[in-house]
Amino acid sequence: MVKFHRNAVGVAALAVALVNAPASAQSAGAADAGADTSADIVVTGTRILLPGVKSSSPIASTSEEQIRLQAAQTIEDFSTKIPQLSGGVRQGSQGSDAFGAQVLELRNFGQSRSLVLIDGTRAAPFSFRNSVDVNSIPASLIKRTDVLTGGAAAVYGADAVAGVVNFILNDDFEGLRANASSRLSTRGGAQYGGSIMLGTGLGDRGNLVIAADYTQRDLIRAGQRDWAETPNQTIPSIGGVFTDVASGRRFGFTDSGAFTTSPSATSNVSSQYPLISPLKRINVAALYKYEITPQVEVYGRAMYTNTRTTETGTPGATPVSVNRTVSISESNPFLTDAIRNQLTFVNGAAQVNVARSLYELGLVQYRTERNTLQLQTGLRGPLTSAIKWNAYAQYGRSTENTLITGDGLVANNAGANNFASIVNTVNIFGPNASGLADALGTPINGFNRKRDQFVAAATLSGTLEELFSLPAGPIGFAIGAEYRRETADIDQDTALLTGNTYRQGVQAAYSGSFDVKELYGEVLVPVLRDLPLIRKLDVGGAYRLSDYNLFGTHGTWKVEGNWEVDRNLRVRGTYQRVLRTPNFGEFAGGVSSLPFSNLVTVDRLKPRYGGDPCVLGTGNAEQCARFGAPAVGSANSNAASYLTGNYYYGGNPDLKPETGYTTTAGVVITPTFVPGLTVTVDWYELDLKGAVGVIQPIAAITSCYITNPTAGNPLCGLVTRNADGTFADAYVNNQNLGRLLQRGLDISASYTLRQDWLPGEGLRLSYQGNIVTSYKIQANSTVAAIQCKGTFGATCSSDGTTLVQPDYRHTVGAGLLFDKGVIQFDWQRIGKVRSSTAGSAETLKAQNTFDLSASYDFVEGITMTAGVYNLFDKNPPMVSTGGVFNTFPDTYDILGRTIGLSLTAHI
Repeated sequence: MVKFHRNAVGVAALAVALVNAPASAQSAGAADAGADTSADIVVTGTRILLPGVKSSSPIASTSEEQIRLQAAQTIEDFSTKIPQLSGGVRQGSQGSDAFGAQVLELRNFGQSRSLVLIDGTRAAPFSFRNSVDVNSIPASLIKRTDVLTGGAAAVYGADAVAGVVNFILNDDFEGLRANASSRLSTRGGAQYGGSIMLGTGLGDRGNLVIAADYTQRDLIRAGQRDWAETPNQTIPSIGGVFTDVASGRRFGFTDSGAFTTSPSATSNVSSQYPLISPLKRINVAALYKYEITPQVEVYGRAMYTNTRTTETGTPGATPVSVNRTVSISESNPFLTDAIRNQLTFVNGAAQVNVARSLYELGLVQYRTERNTLQLQTGLRGPLTSAIKWNAYAQYGRSTENTLITGDGLVANNAGANNFASIVNTVNIFGPNASGLADALGTPINGFNRKRDQFVAAATLSGTLEELFSLPAGPIGFAIGAEYRRETADIDQDTALLTGNTYRQGVQAAYSGSFDVKELYGEVLVPVLRDLPLIRKLDVGGAYRLSDYNLFGTHGTWKVEGNWEVDRNLRVRGTYQRVLRTPNFGEFAGGVSSLPFSNLVTVDRLKPRYGGDPCVLGTGNAEQCARFGAPAVGSANSNAASYLTGNYYYGGNPDLKPETGYTTTAGVVITPTFVPGLTVTVDWYELDLKGAVGVIQPIAAITSCYITNPTAGNPLCGLVTRNADGTFADAYVNNQNLGRLLQRGLDISASYTLRQDWLPGEGLRLSYQGNIVTSYKIQANSTVAAIQCKGTFGATCSSDGTTLVQPDYRHTVGAGLLFDKGVIQFDWQRIGKVRSSTAGSAETLKAQNTFDLSASYDFVEGITMTAGVYNLFDKNPPMVSTGGVFNTFPDTYDILGRTIGLSLTAHI
C-alpha cells in the first residue's frame, strides 16, 4: 500500500471540494489531455490515428490560453509550472556547459532521458548531449504542449526513457497576429519582446503560417538580490599582496588602492557575478501544408533561431589570479618610494612573490552565439478510406561559437610566463592597474560546437476494417521505418587543448557520428464493447527494432490496456521496455580536466564536493587510516589548497546503452453526477539499469569513508590522495552505473462550475500534482542504493544538473471566466526537502508561490494580458552549503515578484 506524503492532504481537500460541487454545473468536454479536436484526433504517445482514441499513458497538457496567461516569451516562462518537469537548465544555471540554452528534464532523470518533439517528430538537438534548446521553439506558435511521462521508446525511439515533451504548433492559423510583451521584476531585471504571425489559406487546399519572434532578457547580478550575498566567497586580493623574498616583508594595496604593510589576502567581488544570463533571441518559422491531389498533401516546417547569451561557463565567473615569484627591476618605473622601501635589491633586482587577482581582465565570461536550423518536408494522404500513409524527411543543424573573455594565456609562444615577462613594463601594483588587461587578457575562441541530425521516416496507419472487424470494432495499427543519422564536432582553441589558460583547464576537441535503422509497429485491438461493467476494453502493443552501427541491435516494446468501465470510470495502464544510447559527450568525448580546487571556488561546482570526512570527523576511522588520510581537525579540507590535482571528466567508448522498464497504472474518473469533472490518478515506476553517468567526488568520498567503508569499495579509487593525505585527483568519466528506480503518483483534476450566483461565465478549477513515493539511485552494483526522494544535493543528482529532488510538487489553479476574458489565480508548491549529504540534518522548507493573472478582449481582435507572478515576492530557500548563490536556481524562482504585460492584436 502506498503511503501518501502529508502534502497529499491538499489533493484530498481539492477532491472533496470538487465532488461536493453542485451537480447542475454545465457539462464540459472530457477529452483526454493530449487529444486534438480535429477530425483526425492525434494523441501524443501513439502513431495510430483513430477518432476517439484515448491515451493509455498519463499526459499533462498546457493550452495556448495558459501560455498566454503567463505572458510567456520563452518556453521557460510556463514550463517551470509543470510538476513533472524538474529543474533542468534554466536562465539561472550559471556554470552550465549548455551556454545559455534552456533544457527540459522529466522527473529528475537527467536531461538526456527526456525526448523533445515538435508535432510528434524530433526537434533538433544541440551540443554533445541529446538535449534540445527549447529556446529555439517560438512560444507564439505553440498551440499546446503535451508532457507524456512513463516512457515512449517503442513509439518514438531512443531517449524517451522518462517520457516526451511534445510541442504542438498552430499550423491552421489564419489572419495576422502581433504581440508585444514584457516581464519586469520589482527587484530589478526585465524580459521583453514581440512576435508577429501571418497565416493564410491556400485556396481551400492548404495553409501557410509564417512567424517571427524577438526576445531580450536583461542581465541580473548577484548583488541585486539580498539572498544571493556570499560574504565568504573570496578571491585573492584585487590590490595584490607582495612579499619580498629576501626579507619576508609584506605589503599590498586595499581594494580602493591604498598602500598598506598589513594587506588583506582576499577580496570579494561576488556581487558582480551574473545571476541571470542575458539573452537576445530571434526566431523565424514557417509551417505549411497543401493538398496537391485528394490523395497527396505536402507539409512541413522551416525553423531558424539565432540566440546570443553571456554566462559564466563551467569554470565560473571568478577572475583569474596569479601567485608567482617574479624579478622586479630596481629601475621599474612603477615603484613608489613606499614600495621601494619594502624591497631588497640584489644586482639591480628584487625577488618578489606576487599573489593577486587579475580583476582588470574582468569576470570570466562565455559569450555564445547559437544558430539552430530545422527543415522538414513530407507527403501524406489516404491509401484507402481506412488507411493513411505519411513519409517525411528532416534535417537539423545547431552551430555554436563561444568567445571566452576575462581569461588569458599563461605562457607565450617561446614558453616564457607572460605575467613574469611584463612585471617591469606594466604596472602590477594596486587595483585597476592600467595596461594589465591589454598585456594579459586574450579572448579565446573555444567550444565551437556543431551538431547535425537527419531523419527520414515512413508510416502506414489506420484500421483493418476493409479486411475484417472484430465484434468490438476494427483493429487499429501503425507500421513504419525510420533512419536517423547524427554527427557532432567540437573544436577548441589551441590554448584550451594545451591547458595554457588561467581558468579553463584542458578541454578536449572531438567528433563522432552514429546512425540507426529502425522498424516499428503498433496495434490497438478492441476486445469488448457495450457489456455490463465493460463499456469499452482495448488492448494494444508496440515494438521497435533498432539497428545501431555503434551500439548493436536492440528491441523496445510496449503493452497497454484501456478499460472503460462506464461513462464514470476508465482504467488504463502500460508496461514498456525503454532504451537510451550514449550521447556524443558520453561515448565520443575526449578527456578534459579542470583544477580539482575549482570544486571549492566555483559556485556551480561546489555541490560536487563536501570536504574530507576523515578531517571533518564523520568518516570511518579504520577506513581513513587505511587510505592515509590526515587526522581529524588537522587541516581545512574545504580550502583550495587541499585539492591539489585535477578533476578529470570525459567520454568512454566502451559504454553500453541504458535499458529499463517503465510501468504506469491509473484511472480516469468522469462522474456523470458531476458533469464536467475529470480526475486522473496514475501510478508509475521508472526502472533504469546500466544508467550512464558520473560519480561525483562527493558521492564517491561519502561511499568510501561513510556509508560503505570497506577496502574493496571501487568508488574509493575515484578520488586519490597525496602522500600527505590531501586529495590529489578526481576521476568522473562516464560509465554504466548501477540503477535509477523511481515510483510515484501523477494526479490531476479539472472542473468548471457554472452557476447563476457566480459572476461571469463560471469558475474553472484545476490541479496537477506529482508525488514521489520512492527514488533510489545506486551508483555502482557493488554498493547499496541511496533513497533520494525529498532530498537536495549532488549526491542524489542523476546528472549533476538538477540538485533538488522533491517528493511533492503541484500547481493548483482557479479561473473566473467572463465573456471576454478570465481572471486566473495559480498556486505552485514544491515540497520540503532534506540534505542528501551523509550526516547532515539540514532541511529546506516547502516553497509556495502564487500567480495572479488576467486576460481581457477590449474590442474584437485586441487582447490584453497582465499578471503578477510570485505575487508575494517569495525568496528562494537558503542552503548552507552545496548551493549556487545560497540556493538552487535550477528549481526555485530567483526573480522575485514579476509583473507581466502583453498586448495582442489579431485581424
